[in-house]
Amino acid sequence: MCGIAGIVNFSTTEYMEDLLRRMLGLIRHRGPDAFGLFMGTSVGLAHSRLSIIDLNSGDQPIHNEDRSVWIVFNGEIFNYPELREQLKKQGHRFYTQTDTEVLVHLYEDHGTNMFNCLNGQFAFALWDSNKEVLLLGRDRVGIRPLYYYNSKGRLVFGSEVKALFADPTIPRTIDIQTISDIFTCWAPLGHFTVFEDVYQVPPGHYALFSQNGISIHPYWKLNFDNSNNNSMSLSELTEELSHLICDAARIRLRADVPVGAYLSGGLDSTYIAGLVKHKFNNLLFTFSVAFTDERFDESVYQNKAVESLKTDHRIVRCTERQIGEAFPHVVWHTEVPILRTAPAPFYYLSRLVRDNCFKVVLTGEGADEIFAGYNIFKEDRVRRFWARDPNSAIRPRLLETLYPYVFSENNGKANAFLSSFFKKNLSKTDSPAFSHMLRWENTGHLKSFFTNELNEEVGGLNVFIDRFISMLPPEYMSWNPLSRAQYTEAFIFLSNYLLSSQGDRMGMAHSVEGRFPFLDHRVVEFATRVPPRYLLAGLKEKFILKQAASDFVPTDLIERAKQPYRAPINQCFMGNPPLDYVEELLSETAIEKNSYFNSKKVIKLLNKCRHQKNIILSERDNMALVGILSTQLIDHLFIKNFPMHSIHEPEDVKIFP
Repeated sequence: MCGIAGIVNFSTTEYMEDLLRRMLGLIRHRGPDAFGLFMGTSVGLAHSRLSIIDLNSGDQPIHNEDRSVWIVFNGEIFNYPELREQLKKQGHRFYTQTDTEVLVHLYEDHGTNMFNCLNGQFAFALWDSNKEVLLLGRDRVGIRPLYYYNSKGRLVFGSEVKALFADPTIPRTIDIQTISDIFTCWAPLGHFTVFEDVYQVPPGHYALFSQNGISIHPYWKLNFDNSNNNSMSLSELTEELSHLICDAARIRLRADVPVGAYLSGGLDSTYIAGLVKHKFNNLLFTFSVAFTDERFDESVYQNKAVESLKTDHRIVRCTERQIGEAFPHVVWHTEVPILRTAPAPFYYLSRLVRDNCFKVVLTGEGADEIFAGYNIFKEDRVRRFWARDPNSAIRPRLLETLYPYVFSENNGKANAFLSSFFKKNLSKTDSPAFSHMLRWENTGHLKSFFTNELNEEVGGLNVFIDRFISMLPPEYMSWNPLSRAQYTEAFIFLSNYLLSSQGDRMGMAHSVEGRFPFLDHRVVEFATRVPPRYLLAGLKEKFILKQAASDFVPTDLIERAKQPYRAPINQCFMGNPPLDYVEELLSETAIEKNSYFNSKKVIKLLNKCRHQKNIILSERDNMALVGILSTQLIDHLFIKNFPMHSIHEPEDVKIFP
């Protein structure tokens, strides 16, 4: 895993070296092992390396035989040995053992069709000096990030936005619409970022930049066509799935450094760790995070997994205070406001991995999206069933099986309120947004903390839903309702939150690469073809995955009730003594100065938080606190106090002619 950055300027002659060094200085955490630059007539490419494959001769940028094609690469191509052998047979000559060099020669043979050959997680920039074109490519599901800013024939790109902001000519301005989107669906929508005119290359896309400008092209997309597998039995599908996941884990062990695994105590990470332990590695190191607050702690299940798998296990235990102390660092790395503290424990977890001299870990992320593991999928199914008989008193009781800790036998008033809540929009089952409409409406109440001017500018929920629908593929409404809900979750949440704020950014904060067997494109494509009844059997989530995992995961972990990953919030920031940055950024003066939030409403929320230290605040209050604080931090870190003059540039940079 690495960091990449660069500049292409077709409009003027530009001296780039100093700026490229500053860009590397801002992303050196992504790859502290080596630094390299390539500078051509109108292009500069920069690379910070985390050495995982070919430790001795794999420094980047890397070129082809005649040095007409150059590349900087972030990520891994897991099928590179097979591709390398094919390319050698076709006459290509290699001077390294890296997967990066494979990309250069694939481009020579296949051009932009090269993406169809790749099994990996990647973001790269490839310069073709003969054609004077820059190719930017990103993996299918968006595991690795890639940002760019384009203005007047000049493109600046990087693995993180902070690398772009090393350039003082790029304006640093908050995008209000994206702030509104985050306070509705938790994440930026589509290719947008929280900064105006800074965009992402979307997952499964590549971009071409030449003197004609920039163009964005899809090469892969999620397509939930499960009609072809309806004739296959559950046992046949389970056998195929088992083989695919096993092979996905196998090739993700390819590295010239040790590979560990995260172990949360849930089905997904335990399955991956079990596969590795029993099939490929008799000595497996695993890592997990626990909490001093028992309401969030899953260490009991982690211990059961460790006892069953016999791994060499390491654990970090997070206190509320530690989460609060790390939060500014977390937001510096996420580069986006967040509504939960959940990334913070992953920040400590990756540090634990690095402190134990590991650079690579396998994780279980992605399984909930592609195998229907979230409660929102069950909600959608129950509410659609309820909508056929809206006056039924029995059908809504199915919701009690999803949230037994919310519904109470002794609280009829609360139950009536919850039933009324879930009955909202019940008549809109034909809406493309039906599965998530209720959640978005609920989260959207957080925008009541916005200033009146900001709310007027961004519009309400219907405006957001219309924008979301405009981004959907034409065949979307022909899919099964479960498939539509899965697509929505993956499109919005997977790459722009889970794999970013909780994945790439928290791992790379301590130079740790996460690998995701469930997001192998073969596994994803298989899951999209599985009949929905085998994904969500009645209200049993991840049904086929549990069948496949049964040989590697203890039964009590497979059958345990789904527990969403959460971390403490209120006491992380409202403890005693108070955290200085919280007091400063949430002061009435600071809130009014930034003009994002209504200061009186924020102060009222803070008083509520301070005076309910021993009471669990509502989810809405907790999310409001984190969202407001993280937005203030984004403004503080990136707009008002960006470290333009205190960047720790790498000294030992190899410059390629």
